[in-house]
Amino acid sequence: MNPSSNRTPPEARLAELHLELPPAPQPVAVYRPMVVLHSLAYVSGHGPVQSDKTLITGRVGADLDLDAGKTAARQTGLAILATLRSELGSLNRVRRVIKVFGMVNCTSEFQQHPAVINGCSELFAEVFGAEAGVGSRSAVGMGSLPGNMAVEIEAIFEIQ
Repeated sequence: MNPSSNRTPPEARLAELHLELPPAPQPVAVYRPMVVLHSLAYVSGHGPVQSDKTLITGRVGADLDLDAGKTAARQTGLAILATLRSELGSLNRVRRVIKVFGMVNCTSEFQQHPAVINGCSELFAEVFGAEAGVGSRSAVGMGSLPGNMAVEIEAIFEIQ
């Protein structure tokens, strides 16, 4: 069964949820924000870019609590959606989430990495639907991330 059949189109869900996408992040090193191969879109690691182009920074367990980390992961998901829309022309081309890999900038004592990355996963489920919006996932802690950003997430999507 096609997980994208019989669902509200993602662009319509975005509007219904009153979600504002930040500007699609531009590369700051030698990489592409997204690469399409056949029917898969590989989205490079994104950080929690806000509408004013600033990042949510800090280490979860020291500078940020669990809820603030989860908010950063949700914002990172919005940045990923912005890249998908920019590169594909419309989120409606996304058939399903295949894989999410989330990295949490945190203290060595912090152990709730999956709860932080739920911020992104829950967003994708809201936008793409409970079936198409939930894929496989990993969530790990990191001693640091570029620019001290709170979260970095990469993802793979099936597209049409």
